[in-house]
Amino acid sequence: MNCRLQFGPVAAKLVLLFQLFVSSTQGVDFDSVELPQINLDQLGRVALTGDFDSISLYTYEQQSENAFSTNGSQSLITRLPNGHFTAAATADAYIRTMCPFVMESGELAGVVVGGNFTSLGGIEAQGVAMYDPATSDISPLPGILGKVSAVYCDQDTNTVYVGGDFRGADSTNAVAWVGMSGWANLPFAGFNGPVDSIAKAPNGNIIFGGTFTGLGNTTAPQRKNQQTINLSSAKISSTATTDTDGFSDPKNILCKTPDSNPDGPGATWLLEDDTAGSWRADLNFGFQPTKLRLWNTHQDGRGTKEFRFTAFPLNGIMNMTYRDPVTQVMTPCDASGARCPLSDNTSIPFQDFEFYNRVGMDAFQIDISDWYGDGGGLNGIELLQDDIYAYAIPDLNEPACALTDFPSNSTPTGPWTTVPSRQSQSQYLVADLATDDVQSGQASVVFKPNIKQKGNYSVTVYTPGCLQDNSCSSRGIANVTGVFTQGGAPIPPQQIFQTNDYDKYDQIYYGPVDQNSDSFRSTVTLTPYTQQDKSIALVAQRVRYAPTNYTGGLNGIFEFDPREGTTLTDFSKSAFNQAGMDLQPDAIVTSLAVIGGISYVGGNFTATNGDYQNIFSITDGNATSLPDGGLNAPVATLQVFGDLLYIGGNFTDTATGSTSGLNNFAAYDTANQAWVALGSGVRGRVNTIVPVELNVTENQLETCITVNGDFDQLEAFGSSSAVTVQGFGVWVPSRQDWLQNLNLTTRTISGQLSTATNITDFEPLLAGTISSQGVPGAQDAVSLTSEPLQLNSLGLEVQPEAVTSSKRKRAIGGQNVTGAVTGLFHQSGELNVTVIGGHFTATASNGSTINNLAFINGTGAISGIGDGLDADSVFLAVNTQADILYAGGTISGSLDNAPVNGLILYDLAQGNFAFPQPPALGGEDVAVNAITTRPRSTEVYVAGNFETAGSLGCPSVCVFNNGQWSQPGSGLGGSVAALTWQGNDKLLVGGNITINGNATMLANYDAGESQWTPLDDSATRLPGPVTALTAASDDASQFWVAGKSSNGSAFLMKYDGSGFRTTSGNGELGEQSTIRGLSMLSLREDHDRSDLVPRGMTLLITGSLEIPDFGNASAALYNGTAFTPFLLSTSGNGPGSLSQLFSEKEVSFQSSGGNMAVGFVVLIGLACALGATFLLVVAGILYERYKRRAEGYELAPTSYFDKTSNMGRIPPASLFGRLGQQGNAPAL
Repeated sequence: MNCRLQFGPVAAKLVLLFQLFVSSTQGVDFDSVELPQINLDQLGRVALTGDFDSISLYTYEQQSENAFSTNGSQSLITRLPNGHFTAAATADAYIRTMCPFVMESGELAGVVVGGNFTSLGGIEAQGVAMYDPATSDISPLPGILGKVSAVYCDQDTNTVYVGGDFRGADSTNAVAWVGMSGWANLPFAGFNGPVDSIAKAPNGNIIFGGTFTGLGNTTAPQRKNQQTINLSSAKISSTATTDTDGFSDPKNILCKTPDSNPDGPGATWLLEDDTAGSWRADLNFGFQPTKLRLWNTHQDGRGTKEFRFTAFPLNGIMNMTYRDPVTQVMTPCDASGARCPLSDNTSIPFQDFEFYNRVGMDAFQIDISDWYGDGGGLNGIELLQDDIYAYAIPDLNEPACALTDFPSNSTPTGPWTTVPSRQSQSQYLVADLATDDVQSGQASVVFKPNIKQKGNYSVTVYTPGCLQDNSCSSRGIANVTGVFTQGGAPIPPQQIFQTNDYDKYDQIYYGPVDQNSDSFRSTVTLTPYTQQDKSIALVAQRVRYAPTNYTGGLNGIFEFDPREGTTLTDFSKSAFNQAGMDLQPDAIVTSLAVIGGISYVGGNFTATNGDYQNIFSITDGNATSLPDGGLNAPVATLQVFGDLLYIGGNFTDTATGSTSGLNNFAAYDTANQAWVALGSGVRGRVNTIVPVELNVTENQLETCITVNGDFDQLEAFGSSSAVTVQGFGVWVPSRQDWLQNLNLTTRTISGQLSTATNITDFEPLLAGTISSQGVPGAQDAVSLTSEPLQLNSLGLEVQPEAVTSSKRKRAIGGQNVTGAVTGLFHQSGELNVTVIGGHFTATASNGSTINNLAFINGTGAISGIGDGLDADSVFLAVNTQADILYAGGTISGSLDNAPVNGLILYDLAQGNFAFPQPPALGGEDVAVNAITTRPRSTEVYVAGNFETAGSLGCPSVCVFNNGQWSQPGSGLGGSVAALTWQGNDKLLVGGNITINGNATMLANYDAGESQWTPLDDSATRLPGPVTALTAASDDASQFWVAGKSSNGSAFLMKYDGSGFRTTSGNGELGEQSTIRGLSMLSLREDHDRSDLVPRGMTLLITGSLEIPDFGNASAALYNGTAFTPFLLSTSGNGPGSLSQLFSEKEVSFQSSGGNMAVGFVVLIGLACALGATFLLVVAGILYERYKRRAEGYELAPTSYFDKTSNMGRIPPASLFGRLGQQGNAPAL
């Protein structure tokens, strides 16, 4: 395919046009797969049915049926040479932005990738990484913690500008990567709010847009050391402890206050006499202490004189300072800052020691090296920090004894259990919500932090990684909301995907937070997201409130001059900064774009003077309104193409309401300074726009505009009707219409793309989560040819329907009940019809709706059956007798005022139902699963799950002939899934059946004797009911069967005439496999010898398969030793499946193991015998002639002078007298 994407994000279920081509660009080497040498010549036309949106041959090892993810994870995606897409590297969360980093030298360093992921390509990478398009190697760029939303690669300054919601180096929300030397702080240390967009202004300066009001960083609160670290829940231990009763427990000194009890038993911890010792606390969470408070003991004149503090797991001795009790001067503990003194002055209740550096730890130890009196000891300890946290586990929050009115705490509700911290920062809670309909009330955690000062805060929710507890496959989505100001409403719920491999945090709020009081307390509430249709493991760990400090004076936009080493404090000197300040407070800038020296700013804002809303331009140093005051609602994205600025958002018109058709998607003509309606827009919010070059007209690429978001309809306009969509549309500028309105062949891609970038000399790089296969316009039915081997559309585009009734499920599993299930080719005289049956809707050539049974004639015209059948009928089997189609399944309805059930007859020549219809089948859950015509007969055998045919008792198999039903033999019961003839009179039946009450999976019917018999004793040993059956020899004395074992796993076995043999080679198919069809096919080249499959043939297996060492496939080939993927398909958000292969003619067989079939052997033997006889006769003739010549015989003369006279001269005795003698030649 040739589809070059312009830089920009896109997310959707895509149906795109692509031009097939052989790539000449550089990039990763892809491993091609040799196509099987299948020979379909003897079969005539061949087709496949199934339940799929798209399908392709397996031609590259990187292809797969992997579903596009809906759990928040995305991938870097590149294109295979055959036009399909494959994941080059998978992230554990969203990828939001990319740019190719070309350095000043012109060398491509790689593609900078940003998002909210914690791993990319299986490598830990927090928020940002470098991707090498030549090798697909991932290089993490460590140093950032948080989410990256925007990157701009600037070759002129050899710099990548990175923005988002993160902390990195000593900056917040903005930082730079310079050359290949690493991160560098920008002069302004970032912003006090998130950055959403970065662009380069015409003057070369870098423009940042987002949700910020000033430059600066997060900072410590004005009131420091106010958060108490809970030591009560820690594991406390000590060494060299006294054995004196009441003084040996190291927990005695916990939870002290300035007014705590004096020394004494149960309140004091002591060491042994004259012995150094230690006191240690191992906590269940990480922390960064800022202050240590110690109460010295004075018990019996004892006390600690000198100690040091060691942090773990660093095993590092911490430097501290303290206020000298005599001089009141802050003093380092000693020359190295490590050994600290404690006073023995009884008038000093406690001493505070402040840490010189902030270091993370989860355990610490106090080592006492010197003491007063007979030994050391302590009377109390407290550890404090600046960080404001609230933990999901209540015991990890501030202790009840903390000197605060509103200590941090939490309230978990639901089936929560505690999980060890492992590689995470703290223990956390997990709730296993085992239901297919997750509800918010099933589990919740309310976090209540200790907010001691009013101010601006950044509030973040921490999520532990899923690799450490092996829960990635079961993680889901959390719903988070919060209340931050007294009288303020809760913020809108935000969804947080919890599928991150490693620990991450998500900012949920930035803004003012009120101090705790008796009448107000800020809270954050975490619950499960309700729109999840699977069981999930919900996790809850902690939230953080980080105070912010900033210069102020900005309002969503900032201009930075990279040539200046400092930042101007007079923001009014910048036209961009001034434009932001001229907006009403709390402006949000979401997107920046530059066209022809003019910069455009889009977002959610209003000018202070009211001149414009949500979009404006900056040119010649002035902010200027677009016509009609901008747009009447927020702008989410801007995308440049030529002179047009494409705009997406949540608007419906201009601010003054003067232009119709601007529904959420519109364009602004920058050359003519006019709004342009694109059709009539879409119904719902647009999030992203990206130009894509598509092959809309034959052999000619043109740029189309792809749009995605939360909309469900392309609005009607002109002669074009409204089109229902799932958040995706493609606008074709040359046609001034949506691609969905044009009658063009399309290639299907399903999923979501978030961003894309062009890379010189490489294929475009996409990001998102998509699943794509390759036959344009093929849903649920395709044709297959072998010269060349390829799939082709039958021209029938169907949309599978959901099963609405339990009766639509087959009595024997293993067959599709949505999509196309069965089919046949019928040709008789000038009548040429392809029949497709199943459970689907499609559009006929005349525009009418087709339900479940479709006909394609020789000219390609498509039609359906008439009215009378229920729309939820499912066709499972079809066959013909003369020009009458027998179509069976789970069919119900009424024809000519008579009920039908399980089977209908349709006259293909007349194009209408045949009348009269057969009497309806009866029983519970009636289903016809197989139909076959007896060879050299007009008898049609109908099999499935039923008890009667009209008033006739005729269970499981019934015969229709000459307009009436008849029962073949007696004693058969159960449900039949498959039929095949073993000659003119012998029928092989497979299913879950009984004969005279005895269970079996296979049986024979002798039509001449009208008798049912089990196959043989081996049939009872099959692991489960047979659901698929195909002959393995011309007379079907050998055959393959497949089905589901009693444990739910698939089985595949061959009957060789005497017993069943299992498959061998590269293992069995995976346990989740479902085999729906089996077919033997011929090959052009022999494979290695096998006892199971002849060398010139292969077994085609269709269904939903798990192939060892590969994954999902819809069809596989088996050569007797190995399963090989053959066809891959997708259906919606998941793998597709194939039901069966059907063809005009039947296959001819070779014998197993490379020997010829018995018939061929007999014919060849007869030919050899005849040849040998002929040679013997010829040899005998030659020998007799030689013998006669040796005895003197000569050829008689051919002419005589006088025959009569000569005859008269010879006496008769001379002629005949010696006839019985031997030896000499007769004498004349």
